[in-house]
Amino acid sequence: MQEAIAAVQAFVTEPWVQTAFWFVVLTAVTLVAARVAARVTSHLLRRDETPLPSSSILVNIVRATVWIVGGSAILNTCFGVNIDAVVTSLGVVGIAVSLGFQDTLSNLIGGLQVTFMKIVKPGDNIEVGSESGIVRDVGWRHTTITNTRGETVVIPNSVISTTSLVHLPPATQVIVPFAVVSDERPMDEIAAEIFELARAAAEKVAVVEQEPKVFFSEITEYGFKGKIFMYVDDPLKVAATVDAVIRAIAPVTR
Repeated sequence: MQEAIAAVQAFVTEPWVQTAFWFVVLTAVTLVAARVAARVTSHLLRRDETPLPSSSILVNIVRATVWIVGGSAILNTCFGVNIDAVVTSLGVVGIAVSLGFQDTLSNLIGGLQVTFMKIVKPGDNIEVGSESGIVRDVGWRHTTITNTRGETVVIPNSVISTTSLVHLPPATQVIVPFAVVSDERPMDEIAAEIFELARAAAEKVAVVEQEPKVFFSEITEYGFKGKIFMYVDDPLKVAATVDAVIRAIAPVTR
């Protein structure tokens, strides 16, 4: 029994065993810390009072920072690598490497720029060149948007940071212009009728998140013009909602 215990103690005290043990422990700690930090960061970014958008690029930066710190501890503790010397060497080699990754670096810098300057954030309805849609995420290399056809469009961050970008109205907004010929009825009565017809028609197609608003915008020699504004739950239902509202208010408008 004593010989077995002595053999185990001798095995445990072997340098390579201790190195492997600390390597496993530090790697596991780094992995757990990276996951916890990423989840906490993601949770904080989703809070309304947080000034930064909930983009994955920020979560990935936090995760990468934890892995860099953990990797430095592993190299120093397990392999005796001088981190200062490694950093100095990487600084020299990094100049040459960066020349081969210009596109990646420009996309990374572009992503940081649009994120920290709040130019683009998830949920925005944007137009970049010929592409338009709702921003789903801003990553390391690209920004992902979903267009009105439900297609996923990937736009490099460098393109967004160097191309004219248009912030469009919310994709769930429904706008229906109308015209009414001269009528002896009070305008409030006409507006109330259009309101009821529009709301009833829209609710048959989508979930109306904000009740319709009817505004008159112009007086003509034939009558007056106006617009109906409302918001629905799904941007893919906007076209169908507009069609339904137009059909519903047609009998009272011209």
